[in-house]
Amino acid sequence: MHALTPRQLPAYEQLLAALEQECYAFRESLGTRRVSNPESCLQARELVEQPAGFEVFRQVFSTEIAPQLSASNGGRYWGFVTGGANPVATYADWLVTLYNQNVSKGGDSIASQVERQAIKWITELFELPAAYEGVMTTGATAANVLGAMTARQEVGLKQGVDVAKAGCKALDYTVFAATPHASMVKALGLAGLGQESWVQIACESNSEAMDTTDLANKLNECHSQGKIVIASAATVTGTDFDDLVRVAQLCRKHQAWLHVDGAFGIFERLLTGSQGKTQGIELADSITLDCHKWLNVPYDCGVFLTRHPHSLFATCNADAPYLVNDETEQPFMSLGIENSRRFRALPVWATLLAYGKQGIKSQIQRNVDQANVLASWLNNSPAYELDKPCELNVVVFSASDKNKLDTHDLLAQLNEAGQVFMTPGVWQGKAVIRCAFSNWCTEMKDVELAIAELSRLAS
Repeated sequence: MHALTPRQLPAYEQLLAALEQECYAFRESLGTRRVSNPESCLQARELVEQPAGFEVFRQVFSTEIAPQLSASNGGRYWGFVTGGANPVATYADWLVTLYNQNVSKGGDSIASQVERQAIKWITELFELPAAYEGVMTTGATAANVLGAMTARQEVGLKQGVDVAKAGCKALDYTVFAATPHASMVKALGLAGLGQESWVQIACESNSEAMDTTDLANKLNECHSQGKIVIASAATVTGTDFDDLVRVAQLCRKHQAWLHVDGAFGIFERLLTGSQGKTQGIELADSITLDCHKWLNVPYDCGVFLTRHPHSLFATCNADAPYLVNDETEQPFMSLGIENSRRFRALPVWATLLAYGKQGIKSQIQRNVDQANVLASWLNNSPAYELDKPCELNVVVFSASDKNKLDTHDLLAQLNEAGQVFMTPGVWQGKAVIRCAFSNWCTEMKDVELAIAELSRLAS
């Protein structure tokens, strides 16, 4: 028996018909599908010797895997900060797979030009200076890694050290942060700067925002030749924004690199403009943001932006003869971690083109309104405590003393019911529940369903 080859597998017409059926079935199931499935279990199987074929895969997926996948793409998955895949971006992502471009170097495809235009549109969307250049990454973690490595390179150059070539053994530096995201701490470790080496800056009272007076004092006391400040445009639990104007002033005074993690908080800029909570982000040396959060494109897609593309290039570039071509622009493989890169810019480009700035702004506002409705109900319920006023799209709450469940048990039972999904957090040392609204298809009826579930558990 001859083994099957890709040429002997189903024709594209058959695959498209199967995909169409799967799409309809999935969308129809979102209303009744469990939002999360903590008890999922994959049947043990041996690797097959003989080809099973497409229909076997389709049958196994439909009966054993699909029913146990979460409804994270639906409107009631409010854990972490999870966006859904909007319809246009979903279609564009199908095209990404179909055309299967490797956006490492240009010269043989228009894909690199699409990514450059998408990055330019992103800077225009957030009213950032044209000086920012960058690259699309797998997400905020990879973007934060690039932020740490580019800062490391720039700090080294000021000390006469090319860190990308010589390493950071001789580097003299100090990193400052108040409430960095876990991915930023991870990035510091991956960049060789150390997960535990950063200096803790105090926070403002009842906030995760940086106390700029403490930052000023610690920068004054620091004798390192290189200084790096990590700031936040929306912290992960409290949704607090650092005073980026003041932080940027201090960084300029002390010649410190300023990196701002704005993974989802930068989208606040669409609601209040450049004078809102993100005022000053345009002064940063580098910025992280996520498109698979509030832009609602499929996973995985983040963006790293910097005013110093030369240092980013020096950090990431490593030539090989077979990779050389005649393209005049800097290749994306020399601006990021991966050499082989998926055409993840297309869903972003398609979303920005199809929905425009006003369409995206309207969706952000809907999510903010939904968060405020839930926060208001919690604040008026004797069974719950709204532990922090809702600042944007994240609601932070816990069970009150009048609730028969403690917060941990409450979250467990809420998620076990499968109607909505939320995640745990810690606020001012207290266990809380985080509920983040960032999905394009969340409707007010979903919020009402969540309120009904919380009422049921409280009773």
